[in-house]
Amino acid sequence: MYTNRIITTAIFMAFLSISCGNGDNGNGGSLPGSGGGSSAENRIDLLGAGATFPAPLITAMADEYRDLTNNRVTLNYQSIGSGGGIRQFMEQTVMFGMSEAFLSDEVMNNIQQSTGGRAFNMPITLADVVPTYNIPGIGEGVVFDGELLVEIYMGDVTRWNDPKIARLNPDLDLPGLPITVVHRSDGSGTTNVWTSFLSRVSERWRNRVGYATSVNWPVGIGGNGNEGVAGAVQNTPGAIGYNSFTYALLNDMSYGSVVNASGNVIEPSFEATSEAANIDLPEDTRVLFTNTPAEYGYPIAGFAWMLIYENLDANNAISNRREAEELIRFLIWSITDAQEMSESLGFARLPETALERNFAMIRQLKWNGELLGASLLEDHPLAASL
Repeated sequence: MYTNRIITTAIFMAFLSISCGNGDNGNGGSLPGSGGGSSAENRIDLLGAGATFPAPLITAMADEYRDLTNNRVTLNYQSIGSGGGIRQFMEQTVMFGMSEAFLSDEVMNNIQQSTGGRAFNMPITLADVVPTYNIPGIGEGVVFDGELLVEIYMGDVTRWNDPKIARLNPDLDLPGLPITVVHRSDGSGTTNVWTSFLSRVSERWRNRVGYATSVNWPVGIGGNGNEGVAGAVQNTPGAIGYNSFTYALLNDMSYGSVVNASGNVIEPSFEATSEAANIDLPEDTRVLFTNTPAEYGYPIAGFAWMLIYENLDANNAISNRREAEELIRFLIWSITDAQEMSESLGFARLPETALERNFAMIRQLKWNGELLGASLLEDHPLAASL
């Protein structure tokens, strides 16, 4: 895990750069349609809201994109959780939402009926969720499997020296400290990924609790956002929680490895998360790949999606064609050139299959019937090659 601690420094430096406004204009990539002046009448403000997990990446992208467009395009992203992002997307108060939970069939049908077009779920990055803990005298490296995590979150395993924990960690001198379970109190895509994994490894969890952005937890205390869970875990000796890999790194939290479906103990890493997504994706990308069959894939992972209307003119948050065009340009850049920023900020890159599906959806984005996405993608070299 030494390499991951080096990455923490890179994340911290990236946040310093964002706070100081120092963008890098020379990333060597191609920015579709960039250029123009930076006067107030030419400026476009893009507005999005949703998942806390990708917020550091989206914020860094926004800073970089502002500089690449000579302050012509700014992006304001509100990190309010996946549930809030979905709600604001449906209420059309934002141009796009972000979520670690794809839109349900019911929501998709409601949007189709109200707007005359579909809602697209476009992967922007990969979400990996790790068990975090605060065990005095024990640092990183505690091993968990799915059934153990279920029993802890069901309230059946209540002390750290329980034989079920000791069996997976024979070399650790585990204390008899009570376990305090911490979970999200808000609607959360991180919760959706976490509970999806628990549901796939345990019929009991699936039947009693299930998976969603918000569930009725059997035990534990709640924290708002990744920040709230991280704070509760760090301030409570004996606590266990779940956080995005990035937040665990950024907050210097202890996190565990997880046994996957192939029986391998997988330490969280970018490579293991990308490997988990190495599956055949449906055209709409609405799939959960927790408990992945990939032999060396990290089992508690999923996509973070950008939610966007097929008919952009049907979204009340987008007032004109120029705003729609700049939103599409940012989207194209975020899944292509901007992926170079991912690993330095603690995120895994999108696999090629996700890019292919995204390009197909972008080509169907419209403004008043005009295939605006297709025209903006026409000359993009990567889109042409896939």
